[in-house]
Amino acid sequence: MKTADLFDAFAAKVTFCDLPLRRFGRKPFFAGAIQTVKCFEDNTAVRAELEKPGDGRILVVDGGASSRVALLGDILAQLSITNGWAGVLVNGSIRDSAEIDGMDQLVFALGVTPCKSAKANWGEAGCDIRFGGVVFRPGGFVYGDADGVLYADAKLY
Repeated sequence: MKTADLFDAFAAKVTFCDLPLRRFGRKPFFAGAIQTVKCFEDNTAVRAELEKPGDGRILVVDGGASSRVALLGDILAQLSITNGWAGVLVNGSIRDSAEIDGMDQLVFALGVTPCKSAKANWGEAGCDIRFGGVVFRPGGFVYGDADGVLYADAKLY
């Protein structure tokens, strides 16, 4: 189902993430329960979550909207596919964007940068995070396609 159709059918139950997100990957759509990570310029917690079974979930990462370093690259994007994550949403930057764009995955991010992140084990998983006018809660649901990203507290269909 398209996000436009979901918005029309469930406007009172969804929140639109109003950031200028860029879309990467060959998958046209994702939908699923979410896991969250909050980190800033350190992707250690992102890797730790993507190493776990995704079970069709979406990893939502609050990177503080940093454009200085990437929180996801081709290696972690491939790890997300291998471990069954349905997609990744990053409030921050990614790198290896051309490679990710050719993968059977859907990644949303604010932008791209060639710079890698720190590896200082800073970050928190499984917490409420806020960006783009949305409070993303672990276990909530996110839906994304070419028109944008919607959040709902419960599964819509």
